[in-house]
Amino acid sequence: MALKRRNQRRVEFNSSSMSDLVFLLLIFFMLTSTLVAPNAIKLLLPQSSSRTMAKQTVTVYINEKNDYFVGERQVTDSQLKSEILVELNKTNGGVDGTVVVRSDKSVPVQYVVNVIDAVNDINNEIHQNHKVLLATSAKK
Repeated sequence: MALKRRNQRRVEFNSSSMSDLVFLLLIFFMLTSTLVAPNAIKLLLPQSSSRTMAKQTVTVYINEKNDYFVGERQVTDSQLKSEILVELNKTNGGVDGTVVVRSDKSVPVQYVVNVIDAVNDINNEIHQNHKVLLATSAKK
């Protein structure tokens, strides 16, 4: 007597749910990576407990090697004033912008003062009131 089994085992593998999972993970990582806005130049900022927020017009970086960067372009000490002026004119039309100085905490104060002097010279020449802020990290 030949009896057939009703429940037969299938050797097939359904991979549709696995591809859905991979697709969802891909979307998740793509979205979260766009939310992260890393700084172009890695710096260890000095720490402060004050919280001053301003709309930054121009960012000047000073790295641990005492190199100046306006935006992401490296500039020399003699080019600093002219490059800041160009960026201020690009972004705000040259009207009362804010220059944010992001300086590594190992940089001597004189390099930060050079940026402040450059902005003050620009203010005196074109009779504007651009501000300078020093970026800091949150105090732990």
